[in-house]
Amino acid sequence: MASIDLNSDLGESFGAWRMGDDAAMLGVVSSANIACGFHAGDPTGLLSTLRAAAAAGVAVGAHVSYPDRVGFGRRAMDVAPDDLMADVIYQIGALQALAQVAGTRVSYVKPHGALYNSIAAGGAQAAALITAIRAIDPGLALVGLAGSAILGQARAAGLRVVAEAFADRAYQPTGALVSRRERGAVLHDPDLIAERMVHLIQTGQITAHDGSVVELHADSICVHGDSPGAVAIATRLRERLREEGIIIAPFTH
Repeated sequence: MASIDLNSDLGESFGAWRMGDDAAMLGVVSSANIACGFHAGDPTGLLSTLRAAAAAGVAVGAHVSYPDRVGFGRRAMDVAPDDLMADVIYQIGALQALAQVAGTRVSYVKPHGALYNSIAAGGAQAAALITAIRAIDPGLALVGLAGSAILGQARAAGLRVVAEAFADRAYQPTGALVSRRERGAVLHDPDLIAERMVHLIQTGQITAHDGSVVELHADSICVHGDSPGAVAIATRLRERLREEGIIIAPFTH
């Protein structure tokens, strides 16, 4: 039987400012990408989300980012490789400590936002990220865009890699995501999204925004926790996968 991991970006609230519905999403997904304070998240809120993830039996990953709270981590930054390496180690270490107290553990790393997009093609920042993960715990898996160069680069360095597809994002014919600046980049129809993902899992194909077909293998599917209607989208997707007999389980298993 086919199986897939469902993940979502959580722990992104900050003080009195609320982002998403972590409690509801943790009842749907199998893995949670937890913010590490650089783009979102405060220690108290992160600890609370980690405790809820542990109680729900949801796997936990470090959602590392550029230091960009104002831009929510979505602004590209020319961070020197040595600085980026230290930033990533710092973020993973902080989340590992909170996770230990919460009764769970960090089992993978997923870059966030602009960092995710910047390293997809490989290069010096990608190498810095890989070096940081290997330095702190080579047993951590790296989640990256399905079909991207970073996965091969990380695999060659000895890391376990997880290819990720996005349920609520439109694709370019190249397999890259359509920029959030473009109209139609974010999808909102739960039924359409669910059917797209079922088709992807069953055929290894997804339709790009221009109607062309992209070959894509995915080990995990992301539903953004900050998207409007995120819980409804994730719930409908989970229902459709179960209807098709597709098992939902953390890739860490």
